[in-house]
Amino acid sequence: MPIIVNLDVVLATRKMRLGELAERTGITVSNLSILKTGKAKAVRFSTLEAICSALDCQPGDLLQYIPEDKSPQ
Repeated sequence: MPIIVNLDVVLATRKMRLGELAERTGITVSNLSILKTGKAKAVRFSTLEAICSALDCQPGDLLQYIPEDKSPQ
């Protein structure tokens, strides 16, 4: 998938664990883990807003688009 979630990177730079983020946002550790590992199929804006608020970051700090290789095989 060409969308990469950099939640682990932002957490590391903030020296915060997933459990602390869960407490600050009200989002379960399980749901944050799904997002962190890139297994999420969608993200609600309210979830993104809560994470950005707790981590004092922008959505672009958390999400990155990397195009798939389109070269012929």
